[in-house]
Amino acid sequence: MVRQKLLIFITTTFILTAVSTVGIAAVDKNKYPYDPSLLQWEKSSAEFTEPETCGECHPQQYEEWRGSMHSLAFQDPIYQGELNLAIEAVGHGVSKQCEGCHTAAAVVTGEVNGAGLKDLSPMAMAGVSCDVCHSVKGHTHWETPTHQPENGSLILSPGTDIDGETVLTKFGPYAGDEDCGDGFHACIESPLHTKTELCASCHQVTHYEEHTPLEMTYSEWKNSPYAAQDINCQDCHMVELETFIRSADTFQKPTRDEYHHYFNGANFLMYALTEMAAKKAGDDELAASANQKYAMAVGRLQAAATLDIEPIYRSGKLVEVKVRVNNKRAGHYLPTSLTNIRQMWLEVTATDASGKVIMSSGHIGPKGKLPAETRLFNSDGMGDNMHFAIDPWEIISFSKHDTIPPKGYREVHYGISSENNQPIRLQVKLRFRQANQKIAEKLLSHVPDDMHLDAIYGIKQVPPVPIVDMVDTTITINPEEQ
Repeated sequence: MVRQKLLIFITTTFILTAVSTVGIAAVDKNKYPYDPSLLQWEKSSAEFTEPETCGECHPQQYEEWRGSMHSLAFQDPIYQGELNLAIEAVGHGVSKQCEGCHTAAAVVTGEVNGAGLKDLSPMAMAGVSCDVCHSVKGHTHWETPTHQPENGSLILSPGTDIDGETVLTKFGPYAGDEDCGDGFHACIESPLHTKTELCASCHQVTHYEEHTPLEMTYSEWKNSPYAAQDINCQDCHMVELETFIRSADTFQKPTRDEYHHYFNGANFLMYALTEMAAKKAGDDELAASANQKYAMAVGRLQAAATLDIEPIYRSGKLVEVKVRVNNKRAGHYLPTSLTNIRQMWLEVTATDASGKVIMSSGHIGPKGKLPAETRLFNSDGMGDNMHFAIDPWEIISFSKHDTIPPKGYREVHYGISSENNQPIRLQVKLRFRQANQKIAEKLLSHVPDDMHLDAIYGIKQVPPVPIVDMVDTTITINPEEQ
């Protein structure tokens, strides 16, 4: 009898577990026809509007958007290289997951299905364009397989058909007056456009089949003091650098006139490439815009963190140094997004009174490689059977998360002592780059055939991946406790 009950229990548990697993990963194809993108489109006769058309009435917003990461989302060669690799590895089925956020309008209209830029319309090339964001009518965050934002879970509605006529509808954060849209489109006030939930759908990414977490920027924010104080993505990423610092330090929301369409974050590399491409094409205005956004991105990185350095003594003698890395101003983990690719690390150099190096860590070696003992603040992905994985189509879990939470910190200890009982000069840098050299070379070597890096950017070979020093601090440490 006991054996029979045990068998029933085990069988029932297995069935429930199987049902639960299927339920989590199942996607309703009727609700989400572009799976693995979870976009929805309220289809009508209304077409999506190209950014240049929007710029005729909104020139300032257009120029701010032009050269932004949103405008470059689909043309980014690193993205295109990654997309091409994914298609080679697991087939075209995976491409819509990426494209659904990188060029949503082209996905729902069926224009794009794979890597490359050949024969695409300006609307497809525009990536996250004006009309993509301002056609967002709502979201289905709580109806997704994980019951949270993921993989582009937005509802797009660029217009409606009323009494045989097509009416363009544009959603925005403020109520428009009677002249709003100037007869070209209707204006609809949308509280969603003031909230992080607008951004969440594309900044919360799960595995295309298993729906396990890959990029959790929204969740990182949601469980932070910023969310509790109603400081949203827009309050830090759609403002000037000084306003971002104020928002992060005081939790004071920007005023209406302080918002801009910069969408500026940490991706300084793409701004540098865009400036190169603009100069090669003779577009001085875009080159200047990209240069400005590059400076803003570097400024954000350098404002995000601080370092505290404390010598540790035992029996009056210096034995180690504690370095605390503080996430002072990022409203999400530091770093965020592709945390298994992005690299933020400590470079430490200790010298004695004669200038001799007595300890070092985190120095870039040949071919851009970091030493194994380098203290990185990142994540390590895993695929099946708990093996290390770096490609997003393989990662179904993580073996570690060493990123730094909002208003939080991580501490690192370095063993150190003075052999000649002289003061020690200690330099500590917190450094950041988009990816290590090997990964950058791999991705850029897999861009589609119609994206010639030499023709677009003037790049004949992959240069060293640029590094930003977020913090650079030097102190003198006494060998004995004072």
